Amino acid sequence: MYELKVDSDEMHSPTYAGRSFSHDVPKYRLPAQGMSADSAYQLVHDELNLDGNPSLNLASFVTTWMEPEADRLAQETLAKNLIDQDEYPQTDVVHQRVVSMIGRLFHAPSDGTPTGTATIGSSEAIMLGMLAHKRSWQRRREAAGLPSDRPNMVMGADVHTCWEKFARYFEVEARVVPMEEGRYTIAAEQVEPLLDERTIAVAGLLGTTFTGQMDDLESINELLARIESERELHIPLHIDAASGGFIVPFSQPDLRWDFRLSQVRSINVSNHKFGLVYPGMGTVVFRDSSDLPQELVFHINYLGGDMPNYSLNFSRPSNSVVLQYFNFLRLGREGYTKIVGNVLSNAQALAAKLQDIDGLELINDGSAFPVVVLRASESQATDLTTLSHLLHERGWIVPAYTLPANAENIDVLRMVVKENFSRDMVDMLSHDLRGALKTLRKRTTAHPNRPRRRPHC
Repeated sequence: MYELKVDSDEMHSPTYAGRSFSHDVPKYRLPAQGMSADSAYQLVHDELNLDGNPSLNLASFVTTWMEPEADRLAQETLAKNLIDQDEYPQTDVVHQRVVSMIGRLFHAPSDGTPTGTATIGSSEAIMLGMLAHKRSWQRRREAAGLPSDRPNMVMGADVHTCWEKFARYFEVEARVVPMEEGRYTIAAEQVEPLLDERTIAVAGLLGTTFTGQMDDLESINELLARIESERELHIPLHIDAASGGFIVPFSQPDLRWDFRLSQVRSINVSNHKFGLVYPGMGTVVFRDSSDLPQELVFHINYLGGDMPNYSLNFSRPSNSVVLQYFNFLRLGREGYTKIVGNVLSNAQALAAKLQDIDGLELINDGSAFPVVVLRASESQATDLTTLSHLLHERGWIVPAYTLPANAENIDVLRMVVKENFSRDMVDMLSHDLRGALKTLRKRTTAHPNRPRRRPHC
């Protein structure tokens, strides 16, 4: 959300020896006159040069590189609206194939009718999943003659912001398990005290945003199964696999986290993360069509034909879905397994380079998820925010932030290792981090009483 600059008279004053521009261009008003396409391109292109380098961005999980053939497909399908199933029937077929492949990757049961859809990202996927569970809970309560107000959901403080958005936007009480020193995920023992007859679902994370770790999903599943058996309370488990959904199936295929767990009724994944597709694309898959109340599915006919739609938006480009299909065909299970193995190997190599740096200690070594997280050691105060800024001077984008309550006293640096992060880059980042830390300590020695700055997200 941005404040409108309705009174601003700021101007672009580009100078190219008068070759392209002969007048100032307003920044916050629609120009009175246009310009040539190549001039507009040059102006925008040059401004965007001030952005960070995506190849050095270790803050974001999203994919920043695809093969030239994928780029070509993206351009060819940019104008196709995914919602226009009647006009673009083969694109709709591709959509169905992609969702089916993902459902099967997550062991969707063959004895039911699993269903799902592509979304803009995991934020929309999570909101769609939780809306379905909220409405199902309301209908069960109404059928039993019980009040259907004041729903709640249980989640750890390790969740992404989109979970808090859902709670606020759709009026569901968020019962949050706080973090604590040495525990940055949740398990059954933290979840159980927060459950009651108004709980619509529990969120379990396969790869957290903050520390790149995994909730104890099997223990939570066992808890919910026991509660359903003993108290006849049906509380679904939704798995937020935004970060880990395209990692674990290839690195730990025998790990039970998905629909193999009895209480898992829905799963979301971010295809634009380790699905290796440009932003933005996610997917939500339900264990059975009964988990998605049909009253939430809209049937649209004013584009021609009957088009069932379950989404929070309408028009969107189809190219992200097409690119996921391209990657599935291009890589197959073997290809994804190799890439996941490589990124995990590079993450562990980075962790190994950083683990012996005096003043820093590892929270996550990249062994399960390709995320390396460091904190300042208790023996030596280190301003990680300034360290992050010093790394940025070398081009690296490495975020520093505090953990959520009740671990907000812990500052961390997080590095997400993606496919385009090579072993050479491991060496370069390690070298630059050591250099930045050396510079920071020189400054601290020169100004010992300078107040320590708090990190920000």
